[in-house]
Amino acid sequence: MARRTLPSWLRSPLPWIATSIALAVLLGQMLVRTPPQPPLTQEHIDRAVLNTLETKTLPSPAARAYAAVHKSIVLVEGDRGDTAPGKEDVERMVGTGVVIVDSGLILTNLHVVLGADKLHLRFADGTESAAMLVSVQPENDLAVLQALTLPDDLEAATMRSTGDLALGDQVIAVGYPFGIGPSVSAGVVSGLKRNYVSPQGKRVLSNLIQFDAAANPGNSGGPLVTMGGEVVGIVTAILNPGEERTFIGIGFAVPIENAAAGAGLPPF
Repeated sequence: MARRTLPSWLRSPLPWIATSIALAVLLGQMLVRTPPQPPLTQEHIDRAVLNTLETKTLPSPAARAYAAVHKSIVLVEGDRGDTAPGKEDVERMVGTGVVIVDSGLILTNLHVVLGADKLHLRFADGTESAAMLVSVQPENDLAVLQALTLPDDLEAATMRSTGDLALGDQVIAVGYPFGIGPSVSAGVVSGLKRNYVSPQGKRVLSNLIQFDAAANPGNSGGPLVTMGGEVVGIVTAILNPGEERTFIGIGFAVPIENAAAGAGLPPF
């Protein structure tokens, strides 16, 4: 059988080179002819932002504030009485705490843990831990706890001075009202530098932040948080003209400056 041979012009590299050059020239001309993209202007940015606002549901300020602080919220439980197995005369106290140092330091109210024989914590990720009482500040109804077991991703809350806090500023209260939670309620700062006498009349708390975000028993020790996700106070009391311990729109929080001082943290 006769061997087929390629034509001489195909065996030479010159045609291939010429073809490559021609294609390169053609591609270059196409690129030159492609109109340049117009520069990005503020009008383009405004249109894109407006389109996002019209088509996307953004989280509310309260939702963003909670997202910033929720990993620092702790359920605090104290058992007082005979805690031996089978014993039923145990009083359980329920409140809230907030992590202020990621080594496991937690702020709460003194009345939540006062007299407790055992302290138990539950963190946002479900981690449970025993706790010990580190220090107390009776004049502000505050206590500092140390968790003995820590979550892997424990985060401390961001604290902010109350120096520029103003009446009408939006805030949220986060905690475990009646042990349910974590729960979020929203409101505003209603007053500053308020005084409050405990129901027992044993202690006068002063320089308090008044707020109207719903708070109930169990919220005690939880944080009062700005819309920027920063803690400005520790919820400590609700005003009850009657005998029932329910919220009627007046709550009080200890300014975070007092709380931080009680924990041995530097002032703002």
